[in-house]
Amino acid sequence: MRDDASSVARPSAGGSPAAERLAAIAERTSGGRMQEEMARVEAILTQVQTQGDQALLELTERFDGVRPDPLRIPRERLAAAWQATPVPLQEALRLAHQRILAFHQQQLPADLAITGPHGEQLGRRWRPVERAGLYVPGGRASYPSTVLMNAVPARVAGVQRLVMVTPPGPGGEPNATVLAAAHLAGVEEVYRVGGAQAIGALAYGTETIPQVDVISGPGNLYVTLAKKAVFGRVAIDSLAGPSEVLVIADHTARVDQVAADLLAQAEHDPLAAAILLTTSEALAAALPAALEAQLENHPRAEITRTALNDWGLIVVCDSLTQAARLSDWFAPEHLELLVEDPERLAEQIQHAGAIFMGPYTPEAVGDYLAGPNHTLPTSGTARFAGALSVETFLRHTSLIRFNREALEATGAAVISLAESEGLHSHAESVRRRLT
Repeated sequence: MRDDASSVARPSAGGSPAAERLAAIAERTSGGRMQEEMARVEAILTQVQTQGDQALLELTERFDGVRPDPLRIPRERLAAAWQATPVPLQEALRLAHQRILAFHQQQLPADLAITGPHGEQLGRRWRPVERAGLYVPGGRASYPSTVLMNAVPARVAGVQRLVMVTPPGPGGEPNATVLAAAHLAGVEEVYRVGGAQAIGALAYGTETIPQVDVISGPGNLYVTLAKKAVFGRVAIDSLAGPSEVLVIADHTARVDQVAADLLAQAEHDPLAAAILLTTSEALAAALPAALEAQLENHPRAEITRTALNDWGLIVVCDSLTQAARLSDWFAPEHLELLVEDPERLAEQIQHAGAIFMGPYTPEAVGDYLAGPNHTLPTSGTARFAGALSVETFLRHTSLIRFNREALEATGAAVISLAESEGLHSHAESVRRRLT
């Protein structure tokens, strides 16, 4: 978000520069480079599939600089990490766990049972998958919140075996707070391996790591491409890209709060996007200086500046309705409404992963403990996808039981439809029951 004219876009009647820039931001991880990276990922997955644990040890040593032998972290280490966690942080984790649990418990779908007009029984039955793989990223930061946001809905769904993978740190151990969060969430099976090789282990299974039914959790580009490659062998939650926030603000918004919220997203990753759509010329003019003031002595200043310079945007809109239309076109992962009447504006929004309304709802509360899941659709996929949920770890089965009356009442139609498709035995299977 450079402090020059190119950082501010204005929608125009004949073709919107703002929309063009938003399109470039949405497509920031696509292109020819992805084909090259996918080839690397597929090679890693093949190595894991053919060599198992040996591949995990060699690849982790190559990419992370440590040889994670043994791969599994003892349960006692998880309990010890919890005990060593400072009490204020324990209390914060407990509060987050309680709120996330309470919200997700309300998501459990009910089984469906219907009696048809001829006495036939129709239904849908929900059951959890047997094994879920939880990916918790490491690298630039540690994410105990991701442990809770993935483990809690899986537990609520009734998954019996949770298998967590997370990259080892410089000393060979994952972040201690991540391990503490795993203990709190009841995850007993944790492996210190990350990247595409960890996704391969969960998808194919190795001598040590079991094959799972569904993989959830965000990661870097290689993790995302690996999830894309193994989809079909296992289920996945989503293909999460770099994080993004879009703020719609009017004259009531405080520039320091807008700046802090944009920086909170930009500090995640050099590819993170931070976008402001505003009806206030004064706010747009004051924002660059406010960003610079908060970047002074920022511990993640280099990452944050890169994200802002490459993927930051300020758009001055004629109206909030215009801002809402642009937002819907972009379909942001996180949408903040820092406006006088956020509820009214929210009614105009159709596409967003999560909407944060009003000055006391920074996106950070959603990241940690509001309750709804923080694993959200990115890169425009909020047009057709939603947050990770309890249903991510459930599968439903249709239940059908016809009696003779129901088959007699509908059989002629089934025979007619089958014959129209040229499927003789389909029709015959009904005909033989009615003679």
